[in-house]
Amino acid sequence: MTSRALRLLPWSNSDGQPCYLSTDTGTGMVSRLADQVEAEQLDNGSECVDYARELLDADVANVELDELRFLTAELTSALHQVLRIAHSRGARLDIPPLAEEPADRPTALASPRPAGTTT
Repeated sequence: MTSRALRLLPWSNSDGQPCYLSTDTGTGMVSRLADQVEAEQLDNGSECVDYARELLDADVANVELDELRFLTAELTSALHQVLRIAHSRGARLDIPPLAEEPADRPTALASPRPAGTTT
């Protein structure tokens, strides 16, 4: 008897719950659709990062608050999608999890402070 892998799909149901696909091959129609949706989501994330870089390079006085709010919402959505894709793909690698996290591993990424700021 073969075990079926559950693939986390890149969309949710109408209640916002994750959707999974039970598959042996990963080559069926729904798997191919999920691959296409993931590729589009990754492209969208890349476009958001490019836009964020443009705003960061712009003169702060010329960037409107609404534009920053829009960008923040888009980046948050893109990050959520990318993390979901990473989780889905990682679960399909069939690699056992680490028994214990290294003690020296940071729990969060530190962001550099802008020049001239203090705590």
